[in-house]
Amino acid sequence: MTQLESAKKGIITGEMKEAAAAEKISVKELASLMASGAVVITKNKARKNVRPTAVGEKMRVKVNANIGTSQDICDVDMELKKLAAAVKYGADAVMDLSTGGDINAIRKKIIANSVIPVGTVPVYQAAVEMIKTKKPIHTMTADDMFSSIENHAEDGVDFVTVHCGVTRKSVEALAMQGRLLDIVSRGGSMHAVWIMKNKMENPLFSDYDRLLEIAYKHDLTLSLGDGMRPGCLSDATDRAQVQELITLGELAKRAYEKNVQVMIEGPGHVPISDIPANMRLQKKLCNNAPFYVLGPLVTDIAPGYDHITSAIGGAIAASNGADFLCYVTPAEHLKLPDIEDVKQGVIVTRIAAHAADIARGFPGALEWDNQMAAARKNLDWEKQIELAIDPELAKKMRDSCKTSTEDACTMCGGLCAIKELKDALSK
Repeated sequence: MTQLESAKKGIITGEMKEAAAAEKISVKELASLMASGAVVITKNKARKNVRPTAVGEKMRVKVNANIGTSQDICDVDMELKKLAAAVKYGADAVMDLSTGGDINAIRKKIIANSVIPVGTVPVYQAAVEMIKTKKPIHTMTADDMFSSIENHAEDGVDFVTVHCGVTRKSVEALAMQGRLLDIVSRGGSMHAVWIMKNKMENPLFSDYDRLLEIAYKHDLTLSLGDGMRPGCLSDATDRAQVQELITLGELAKRAYEKNVQVMIEGPGHVPISDIPANMRLQKKLCNNAPFYVLGPLVTDIAPGYDHITSAIGGAIAASNGADFLCYVTPAEHLKLPDIEDVKQGVIVTRIAAHAADIARGFPGALEWDNQMAAARKNLDWEKQIELAIDPELAKKMRDSCKTSTEDACTMCGGLCAIKELKDALSK
């Protein structure tokens, strides 16, 4: 029985109890939200060492960190260090996007060492297997795709991105629309090319029930991928993106009816002015299923700073209904991220998520800020550092300079506004 099936039947699971306590919500309300499809708990039946994580309506906005090898850089120990950094700095989930080395072994090591949910994109491995045998990617079969998904599920992966909405219809919409940057999703491109080369429908769409059977067996959460997501601002909210979203809404309903948990993935590059409408459109078309967004990035001109362009968009998206933010690191569009990139990506995305939690009225979110305000009023530097989202950086910056007035900082010194008023009020 899946978590969704249990919720529909009014059965309270241990995972629901643990997640409800973390979310500051009654387990009865959590179960009700799950039964409606508005919340998922990403946990494979096979996982024993994972923290049950609830994503969706009334939950704290969650943050995902992408890690994994590439065909140019493959260092398993480095990926485990990235995993540790992601957990240390507050990621709620990780996705292993490995395409280099022994992908099976890497995935198993990441799962074994992760206390937070692990997601993957199984079609990447199916494509890599084609390359290893010197065959074109579009020659992979439906069995190749489904076999990869089943292998990942059996290993204990908690959620998978599957590009079921990249269909002949959405590819036609893309061609009809015309785009500045075409498709930037790796999985989306693989499926689109497969459709065009084979002149057949995407097996993940045409044989969707087979996918649902795998997901139900393992309580594998399906993250219905946005293969047609815009890769630049000018392509945002076009025919291809919206056509795919309509299809994903229909597939989400079918998953719900089969007691399979489902999330919807959302757009990558979107102008600030379009973000609220995109969030409302997804919730309307997809039966209020949890929305998992990459960014969105609000400008295309900031390589090296795209963790910031993403955090801006993420805060706006989550305050308008997005439930799960996939981080973007400073390395986005440039290289495979390193440990420092992972740290930066997680922290700035957590800032965006926290800002949205305040806007959404999540219980206790504003209290953290109030505690910081009190510490600043009291000129309590140790407390300020303790409360900082990155205490290491706050302490390093505080310790890096000598102040003329010990309880102030080098910005204001003897002109500290807080200190001056505090001294005046105490007399």
